[in-house]
Amino acid sequence: MNKQRAGEIALSPDLKKVTYNGQRVYIQHVNEQSDTARIYPLDDPTNEFEVQLTNLFEE
Repeated sequence: MNKQRAGEIALSPDLKKVTYNGQRVYIQHVNEQSDTARIYPLDDPTNEFEVQLTNLFEE
């Protein structure tokens, strides 16, 4: 996913279908300098972690 689209999704009030390793996730924040995003699985909001934007996919 490109950083502009990830940023749009992170700021959007609507829940978009984004996956990481086949699991649906929520994008909390995008770090444009490191091309990473802070995410968490929809079924486990306490499990936050950072991933490379290239590993996120919008369906």
